Amino acid sequence: MIIVDDTSFDFGQGAKSRRSVVTIGAYDGVHRGHQAVIEQVRQQAQIFDARSVVVTFDRHPASIVRPESAPLLLTDLDQKLELLANTGIDATCIVKFDEASSREEPSDFVRRVLVDGLSAKRIIIGEDFHFGHKRGGNVAMLRELGPKFDFDVSPIELISRGDGVDEPVSSTAIRRALAGGQVELATQLLGHNFEVRGVVVQGDQRGRTIGFPTANIEVPRAICIPADGVYAGVLTRANNAKHVCAINLGRRPTFYEHADHSMLEAHLLDFSGDLYGEKVKVLFTHFLRGERKFENIDALKMQLKHDIEQTRAVSTV
Repeated sequence: MIIVDDTSFDFGQGAKSRRSVVTIGAYDGVHRGHQAVIEQVRQQAQIFDARSVVVTFDRHPASIVRPESAPLLLTDLDQKLELLANTGIDATCIVKFDEASSREEPSDFVRRVLVDGLSAKRIIIGEDFHFGHKRGGNVAMLRELGPKFDFDVSPIELISRGDGVDEPVSSTAIRRALAGGQVELATQLLGHNFEVRGVVVQGDQRGRTIGFPTANIEVPRAICIPADGVYAGVLTRANNAKHVCAINLGRRPTFYEHADHSMLEAHLLDFSGDLYGEKVKVLFTHFLRGERKFENIDALKMQLKHDIEQTRAVSTV
């Protein structure tokens, strides 16, 4: 169930008096750390015979509070909602976040959303979580408000990466992995493959002229993408058909001396057809190699054949 904060939190007839176990956050990527928090929310909700609810935002708060340094997103809103629904949570509450919201005092947010809106019984958050104006909301503040509004607070420790690196699973660590082309590490931290979504647009059709046609996918600029390179993956079409694909992400230096931005191109194995205008999903499974400039077209074609062989060996639908 998806509810929006300006719709009076309508859970349906007869549900008004039921309490909620709630967590709050941007939940970008819905990674393993997020999943651990949500599992605690679900377990505690069962104990209290309450609703399990994730409170998140219609955009990343940093895009309003500090737009000059806001992080690129691991998931757009639709992806995030799908991933949250897959956790088995009872409801996701989407809070509109704008300039006015950024100035809302944490205590006012607690009363408006968590108490009046969701009738929170317990609030479960990461021990380092902050929210509200000037990040004034935290575990200590919630504990102070708890007796007044009849809820308690359960902070949980952040889960470790589990690969020998002494830091917790975080969206920041995942973005760093993607910046290094480490999509396998990103998958490990996410608990699911990294995926981007975009519309297939018409390119210069150079791939077609050398026997390797590609779908050129326009990904919104606000979305994080891996480092330039060649990857194996899976493309899902609007009709849910899945195709193994070799992905080139980069500026195509063999053809262009100074391209102004990276392009995402997917060569679908064993496929011929027109994808123009379709919104597709591109899932990254393996890093194959870095992008480089080839001496001539024949050398490029030889490498592309090898890339496709590698893709076929490591990716399946």
